Amino acid sequence: MRRLAFAMTIAFLAASLALAQERTLDEIKAEAIKRAENGMYPLIGLDPTDVKQAFAAIKTSDYDEWAAAFIAVGDRYMAEAKSLEARDPAKANADYVRAWRLYSFGRWPVPASRGKQRAYAKALEAFLSHAKFMDPPLEVVRIPFEGSEIVGYLRLPKNASGPVPVVMAISGLDSRKEDLSENFGAVIPHGIGFIGVDSPGTGQSPTKASETAEREFSRVIDYLETRPEVDKTRIGADGQSFGAYWATKLAILEQARLKAVVAQSPPVDATFAHDFVINKTLGNREYLFGLAPALMSIFEGTKSPEDLATALGRLSLVKQGLLGKPTAPMLIISGALDTQVPISDTYLLLNGGDVPKEAWINPQGGHLGRQVKVWPDPVIFREVIIPWLSRKLAAGM
Repeated sequence: MRRLAFAMTIAFLAASLALAQERTLDEIKAEAIKRAENGMYPLIGLDPTDVKQAFAAIKTSDYDEWAAAFIAVGDRYMAEAKSLEARDPAKANADYVRAWRLYSFGRWPVPASRGKQRAYAKALEAFLSHAKFMDPPLEVVRIPFEGSEIVGYLRLPKNASGPVPVVMAISGLDSRKEDLSENFGAVIPHGIGFIGVDSPGTGQSPTKASETAEREFSRVIDYLETRPEVDKTRIGADGQSFGAYWATKLAILEQARLKAVVAQSPPVDATFAHDFVINKTLGNREYLFGLAPALMSIFEGTKSPEDLATALGRLSLVKQGLLGKPTAPMLIISGALDTQVPISDTYLLLNGGDVPKEAWINPQGGHLGRQVKVWPDPVIFREVIIPWLSRKLAAGM
């Protein structure tokens, strides 16, 4: 008993030390403004002037104060957008996008208070207002699932001569299907459609993260196969960060139904190890702030670092006996300097399975292979992901 108590004390102290490495509010503000100025996640597309204006109203680390400040700035653009829809639709659309990004950062990383939940609701409203201007249109689909529903955003190319390939885009820990749907609009001109969905435990997902939560995405594949516009022999999947975990698992469990899978910084084993969670995940500074609370929020009943380490440990694809089994064709994207998902997980994944996998590894890249000014998220998507998906999902492949 004394040894157990000592071990628990050491774990608690390690967790406390890691959490102490979290940025202060002033550090968060400075880092966020720098990221906005350099087009870095999670402030891609946000105007630094808007961010500075919101921060001027934030004096404490209170969640609702944070949300209220970004809502106030976003509301200005939302009101302007509504007033301009009839006479200047292009400006109205741009204002809706601006409002959506501000509201979304107001709920970041997770809507863990009433104020942040309000910011998230406003983000959904602003994004769907923006979506009204999309051509081809965005369809909100509601897929029955275990007494609830999966909400997805489906966009398909126009004027196709037959059924088209479709990629299921899975959000990460703190991104949402709205972010993915905005980004994946770039695949439409390539004759590829997409459906954006939230990861388990995030957004509008009907289930929490668990060892079996990938069944939510299998249900999405079922749905896609019922749509006559979709070529059921050319369905792909894409996941980023935590979404890449689900994409990787699907590449194994849905090998027969998936034509191509992109996994960007996929956590598969080492990321879920107890020591890594306690010593590297908690207080991680590549993440802007709040990685541990964000992770805790996606599971049922996790209230402490030890709870989180236990919950994450169950997700290891090695412990589940899945790594090394046959997979769908995969593209794995990683950064050698990633501090959130160790590069060893990528190499472990590359070495398993039954078919050759392709990899794009940035030796100077961090999480998702990002490198400031050189390989930002949009460039990786445009120059690496889209060409690979186009090639793999081409008719006759």
